[in-house]
Amino acid sequence: GTFFVSAADAGRQVRFIAENSYHLPIEIRLRFSRFENLVRPENFDDLRWVVMPRQTTELMRLDKVEGGAPAIEFKYEYIAGDPRAEHRPTSSYRVPFSSATRFPITQAYPDIITHAAPDSRHAVDIAMPVGTDIFAARGGIVFDVSSDNFEGGLDPVRNGPTANVVQILHDDGTYAVYAHLNWNSIRVRPGERVVRGQYIADSGNTGFSSGPHLHFAVLKNAGMRTESVPVEFQGADFSVVVPISGLELTAY
Repeated sequence: GTFFVSAADAGRQVRFIAENSYHLPIEIRLRFSRFENLVRPENFDDLRWVVMPRQTTELMRLDKVEGGAPAIEFKYEYIAGDPRAEHRPTSSYRVPFSSATRFPITQAYPDIITHAAPDSRHAVDIAMPVGTDIFAARGGIVFDVSSDNFEGGLDPVRNGPTANVVQILHDDGTYAVYAHLNWNSIRVRPGERVVRGQYIADSGNTGFSSGPHLHFAVLKNAGMRTESVPVEFQGADFSVVVPISGLELTAY
């Protein structure tokens, strides 16, 4: 997907327009480095909006000041998700591999090996062989897929951006990331609605990875910053399993 903000002349005003081609809401923050001959908007130093999925939206119109031509320069940053989202799953998450199989959790909250940042603090790493079937832990709409990387390594700068991933938006506005997936194995597309338990890809060892595993996390926009949230998995007889490092996680 793409996200783009532009300014256009509109007679006595200047219009600011955002185009969001992603299948999830995007929050944007816009800042001016040059601002001349326009009426200053409210919240000038902290201009934020949420643009809905697949929408082109007018963010604001600013009146021109008589006697001079407008001159503006601006930058913007944007982030996935609506900051109003609250994590409210209707049931525990399905363990994202085949029923009646088990694999060890190698990293989970509160242990920190590589999960020090807010967006990975509550992530769960599960060791498994390359090529293990991965299933959606919760239903939603696929909004991001990366599937053409085929190597992994321990350099976070070089290898970090090269993980194959699937990201799925949940109905409560949070979203799940399934990372380090195998090359050319992803079987879902952006815009597709998937159901809990649907096959989405094979596990792998792509990106910043010390060995074959699945990185699973549920994320939310906490106001122009991404945070992970705690998750619970469904155990035997609909019991609740809290992921901890060293636990052998069984799918039901």
